Amino acid sequence: MAAFDGAKVAVNTCMGVRKGEKVMVLIDPSKESVGAALFETAIEVGADAVLVKIPPQTHDNQELPVPVARMMREMDVVIAATERSVSHTVARRAATRDGARIATMPGITEEMLREGGMTADFREIHKEAKRLQKKFKGSSQVKVVSGNGTNLTLSVRGRYWFSDDTGICHRRGEFTNLPAGEIFVSPVEGSAEGVLFVDASFKGLVRDPVEVEVSGGYAVKIKGAMEVVRELNKAGKEGRNIAKLGIGLNPKAKIIGVELEDAKMLGAVSIGFGDNFRFGGKVKSTAYMECVITGANLAMDNQVVIKNGKLMV
Repeated sequence: MAAFDGAKVAVNTCMGVRKGEKVMVLIDPSKESVGAALFETAIEVGADAVLVKIPPQTHDNQELPVPVARMMREMDVVIAATERSVSHTVARRAATRDGARIATMPGITEEMLREGGMTADFREIHKEAKRLQKKFKGSSQVKVVSGNGTNLTLSVRGRYWFSDDTGICHRRGEFTNLPAGEIFVSPVEGSAEGVLFVDASFKGLVRDPVEVEVSGGYAVKIKGAMEVVRELNKAGKEGRNIAKLGIGLNPKAKIIGVELEDAKMLGAVSIGFGDNFRFGGKVKSTAYMECVITGANLAMDNQVVIKNGKLMV
């Protein structure tokens, strides 16, 4: 099969794979066609590549089989194209410490490789993200509103704005998430108040807006998206923590019902629930999930940042 354009971007541009490098493409049974495209592209550039398939994972960051974890530590490059995330596993962190360049692509689809977020100019996204990161530094209050009823305020005072932007992973021990294209922050615990109407995606495409009532930094009531509610409830109160606010910067990303791409769409606003410890917050949870809204207005310290889904700064 011919490799999709996004596979070439991932292997050549993002990971900078060179002739003779040891490359692992890690997949599960749902990602065989995606894995084949990535593997074939690595072979084309002369890499010493292997395609490794693991059993389906039951949850994000489930530890990998021991033989796979050991093999990862011997690689120059690992591209994990799995349904569930392996980003925060012990295996990934150990391989990173040993110098492997690693990209995780949880939920990646053929569509995303053909024409979606993986076909973007990541160098331009990197410039834009760094500009906004500098601009948002020191910001305090964020307000998100939309025509369908969203009215949410939260504090980001003293919090660091992270940049999932480069998609460029060329140096030893670097780690990235693909497709890239987002700037995000963990709101101050307990600060989020208001109501959120999710119109785009929440663990899959949303047909009817999901209403989320927020008080004291937690989602206290969710109407709709019963699968989401069940998963968050398993984690207890911490699973409903308002963990993240994100702004999408990738002009090629689309709303397709896959969190990996949806949150990166240019002008989209994403809200994460559950664990925020990974973002510098204080809440540890077994759950983490994001919803995405489009066409929203976002103001930061009374300055309009997004108007009707379009970036204005």
